[in-house]
Amino acid sequence: MIEEIELSELDRKIVRLLQGEFPLVAEPYKVLAAEIGITEEQLLARIAAMREEKKIRKIGAVLRHREVGFTANCLCVWNVPDERVDEVARRMAEHPRVSHCYDRNREADWQYNLYTMIHGYSREECEAIAAELADATGIDDRRMLYTKKEWKKTSMKYFIEE
Repeated sequence: MIEEIELSELDRKIVRLLQGEFPLVAEPYKVLAAEIGITEEQLLARIAAMREEKKIRKIGAVLRHREVGFTANCLCVWNVPDERVDEVARRMAEHPRVSHCYDRNREADWQYNLYTMIHGYSREECEAIAAELADATGIDDRRMLYTKKEWKKTSMKYFIEE
């Protein structure tokens, strides 16, 4: 059974606020708080409380990799022994050119269970990054699936006002 979570109107305003564009200024939370008529301290306290209450899992940035110059991007899939997945994933996720790192279930016809999204300025650079990751972890069995076309670059939106 899925537990229903109650959100106040303020919580909903904060969620709508956080899923929009983040101001690129020295005090972004002050700017965001002003948009909904509260102080920066109130906003930060409510965000912390919502995280504690499990109403918010994470706040993260969306990398618009092409806008910052990365022209080669690939999903690199790895065949990692199940008992090493956590250790290897932590290590790979630390690399500055890896934007995503997550594990998936294996399938009968697909043995790869760890996925990393690698961003580079060329395919050769992506290959070099994958080789670094392989050397650092001792995991060599991988496939590199390069981006052909980007279809979507948005996150889920909640509590959108009609």
